[in-house]
Amino acid sequence: MQNQFIYLASASPRRAQLLDQLGVRYEMLLADGRENVERLEEPRSRELPADYVRRVAKLKLDAARERRLRRRLPEAPILCADTTVALGRKMFGKPAHPAEAREMLTALSGRSHRVLTAVAVSAGPLSFVEMNVTRVEFSAFGTLEIDGYIASGEPRGKAGAYAIQGRAARWVKHINGSYSGVMGLPLHETAVLLRRAGLTIL
Repeated sequence: MQNQFIYLASASPRRAQLLDQLGVRYEMLLADGRENVERLEEPRSRELPADYVRRVAKLKLDAARERRLRRRLPEAPILCADTTVALGRKMFGKPAHPAEAREMLTALSGRSHRVLTAVAVSAGPLSFVEMNVTRVEFSAFGTLEIDGYIASGEPRGKAGAYAIQGRAARWVKHINGSYSGVMGLPLHETAVLLRRAGLTIL
């Protein structure tokens, strides 16, 4: 059992850190230049946030399965995840540029929003998906704080343009749900799925 491992098909250092916290051994299974990962994350018209993260997590898992077969790697469970921030039905993904990060943070200031993370795990031909929804309430913050936060570089590559484990924590008045889910990998749901895929989680 000590030789058990999974493939992590995510470039997020936070997800790797959270798997370390769970005590799971993993090997990276990342896309190469032949794959257009950004295309997988394109939302559909009128798609609800919950439907979006589930669909994208499944698409990422399918792509990772094909990647493993193409590279002739040994079989092992594969883990993928997708996170989005939702204000009502409006979704905030990763900001493409500082102006978009500013728009997102301005919209979230002084309001409550949801962070949805879907986790998808393969076990042979089977796929398992779980979703976590966490509600986060922000205090009000102004333009100077937003500009300083953007200048720190922290919003880059983060859904909703913020990292709860970083400087943005000072704005969090209340959180109802999973802190690790807001980081990008809810550990409770992840452990449930990995056990379902046959791993021993001690």
